[in-house]
Amino acid sequence: MRTTVGIIGAGPAGLLLARLLHHAGIDSVVLESRDREYVEHRQRAGILEQGTVDVLRAAGAADRMDREGLPHDGIELRFGRRRHRVDFPARTGGRSVMVYAQTEVCKDLIALQLKDGGPLLFEAEALAVEGAETDHPRVRFRHQGAEDVLECDYVVGCDGFWGVARGAVPAGLSRTFERGYPFGWLGILADVAPSHDELVYARHERGFALLSMRSPSVSRLYLQVPEGTDAQAWSDEEIWDELERRFETDDDWTLARGPITQKSVTPMRSYVHEPMRHGRLFLAGDAAHIVPPTGAKGLNLAVGDVVTFARALTHRRETGSEELLDAYSATCLRRVWQAERFSYDMTTLLHRAPDDTAFDGRLQLARLERIAASRAAETDLAEAYTGFPLE
Repeated sequence: MRTTVGIIGAGPAGLLLARLLHHAGIDSVVLESRDREYVEHRQRAGILEQGTVDVLRAAGAADRMDREGLPHDGIELRFGRRRHRVDFPARTGGRSVMVYAQTEVCKDLIALQLKDGGPLLFEAEALAVEGAETDHPRVRFRHQGAEDVLECDYVVGCDGFWGVARGAVPAGLSRTFERGYPFGWLGILADVAPSHDELVYARHERGFALLSMRSPSVSRLYLQVPEGTDAQAWSDEEIWDELERRFETDDDWTLARGPITQKSVTPMRSYVHEPMRHGRLFLAGDAAHIVPPTGAKGLNLAVGDVVTFARALTHRRETGSEELLDAYSATCLRRVWQAERFSYDMTTLLHRAPDDTAFDGRLQLARLERIAASRAAETDLAEAYTGFPLE
């Protein structure tokens, strides 16, 4: 099998890249180790930055998002039983975000790829990337019980942290930067209308809580819990009781309860692999970087990576210049590190670490008070939340 760009992974990054390349007249093949049902139903991110929304629209992949997605013009910060709203358009010149689950983005992109894109092979497990330093790298993969080879001009690894792509970068050239956190998020899906029309980020003495949503009738909520917590150890009633405590305010706001249909624990970590390119192999998304979910950056960073690659390859085809391809890693990493910084800031602003002192708690409150009182501080948060520019 032969193609111009071999894409490993059919998450939102790999699928969007295939779509962008199709629009540019560049052929590709997508290899995905899981089956279609799994890809279309794995729960992940749900906040799309303004730039991600714009890219999906330009790629012709936003019809259902524009019908069913929930545009949000702000978030609420909750601390000391107080509520403070951050108005995104007022602080960013009109930028906002969209609540639209990653599962739905994948469904839309899969349908488009199968309709008019290049080959998309499910249950095709990538085994190795070979010859990344040559002009014709190869991906060995297993599909329908047999091994095969995908010969490419370029390989883009969108196969996540545990995929094979990053392993093709020689250890002597790799640098990794990471930080673990001693807590995670207990997340639930509940069949109940959201109790607020925008996301609520709550800092409480007992720990962080987040009120989010998947649709007008389905709520998505999170609780900070100790690292290694078993989600099933929490009863539904205990979860709702704890959410009520952490969202408490001095006004008459109440939290609506409903049947919990799913619960799981998400670990928290920060990770960056440098460089994001080796020869003709390019890393994108979780294959190169992971952020704690507090800043809603994971999916959006992956989109930035593949947009950068698609632009660079299109530029090479049109001009013959390798300049943008050569700059891929540095270009992406500038945005990645800003997202890592913002995600770390949001995490340390709102979570209580086990070894936090009373002094640490006061600093958190002082930082939140500053955001509530300072236009400059609020603008910095709004600009980062709605998205860093796609260079």
